[in-house]
Amino acid sequence: MDIKALDYLEYIEIDKEKLDDLNIVCDKCDCLVSVFAGVCAGIVDIFLVGTPEFSALGKVTDKAVDNIVMKFAKMAGWNPKIEKNGDVASAIGFLENKYKVNYDQTKMIQVGREFQLNTKNHHLKSLAHAPDVIGLFFSIIDQFIGASSFISNGRVITIKNEETGFELRGNNFISKLYCGFCNWIGHVMSDIAGSSGSRRKENGGRGMGLPVPFMELFQLCDFGRLKGNSGEIVTLSRIMEQVFINGYDARFAVTLGIPMILQSLMIKVFWVLKGRFYKKKEWKNLIPDKSHGDLRIMLLIGNATLCLIDGTDAIIRSKGNAFCFIMHINIIAWFKLIAMAISEIKIRYGYDIAKKLFDMCYNWMPYDVIENYMLIENKEIKIIKTFNCFLSEQQSLYTEFNNKTSSYSFLNEGTDKNVMIAADIARKSGVEQEDIDSVNNLDDYFSKRQIF
Repeated sequence: MDIKALDYLEYIEIDKEKLDDLNIVCDKCDCLVSVFAGVCAGIVDIFLVGTPEFSALGKVTDKAVDNIVMKFAKMAGWNPKIEKNGDVASAIGFLENKYKVNYDQTKMIQVGREFQLNTKNHHLKSLAHAPDVIGLFFSIIDQFIGASSFISNGRVITIKNEETGFELRGNNFISKLYCGFCNWIGHVMSDIAGSSGSRRKENGGRGMGLPVPFMELFQLCDFGRLKGNSGEIVTLSRIMEQVFINGYDARFAVTLGIPMILQSLMIKVFWVLKGRFYKKKEWKNLIPDKSHGDLRIMLLIGNATLCLIDGTDAIIRSKGNAFCFIMHINIIAWFKLIAMAISEIKIRYGYDIAKKLFDMCYNWMPYDVIENYMLIENKEIKIIKTFNCFLSEQQSLYTEFNNKTSSYSFLNEGTDKNVMIAADIARKSGVEQEDIDSVNNLDDYFSKRQIF
């Protein structure tokens, strides 16, 4: 439905309070400062955040997470010896023993070989290990029913594990629920900085932490044809698994948030100072929250600038490799940008208009092209399967023929003898007798022709 620009405000029926908020617009100075803050954050993201393996800020956040784990362990009763004081591996080992759970499988044999599982990917594929509401939900469920819930190959898999010896404490439902929650928190803290074995000083490893919140949902995306870590063609779920294994975990997500905090602080400080000394507002009216329309737009511009620089850098560095692209992208900043855009649409135009905009985008998407592509891809898969069946059938026929002829020797035999052998092989292979007899006519045919 087309809406004229002049009738737009009347159509969306914005009340006067909201209209006053929308009339507050950003001037050129506000936009320039927002872009400048976004550029500064983008430079920090490129040169100081980078990828997990070579991140300068990543080492700082890893150390901070280690300190949090050790403080939590001391609160839980960890009392190390003097030589172990400050040893994160010791703290992790204490938490691992104190907060044992029944869903900590790390080998394929423990899950009936239903999917690929090892020490590097089990934090991503085990739903109860996710540091979000999904992880909390499945942790409580798994502890109550004595099972383990995994997500792999686009599906959720539940494995019964009654032989773990785990028993959820508590005398009634409420107490069991509380104990289950405490177990989840404790086990999350024992895994967020890696395992005790991988964090020992002699190993010197960073360890496999926990996935970024909601990153586990990418394991449902078992589709696509993308370039993986080694250049192989894999699905999106496999790409995200490779990304996690290479250090893109919850600790690195904290690192990714540093440029966002930087640009947000720069913009908010400028906005407060301008409001106080240029617009002469009272300090109590300069609390930087979502009630100020100009501040929201400035933050949106700053975050968009950060994402633009981050995305450009990721595209240039990846050179068409999806794995490298995701390793360089600041996924936290992009999710924040989308959330801010949706929030601004809802504030300015209301929920109904936001829904209509999404419906329009939904209708504009070329689903017929996507559907045709999927049909072509399915037909291609069927053709490959048919060709493989054909090759297998031909191989069987060749093997059968080879077995039939293995007992015959055509060496040092006369022509008549070889013809008799060939006729015998043809007869055993199912050739009709009249077709075999027609071979005799070949001698008459060639004997009457003159060979030059």
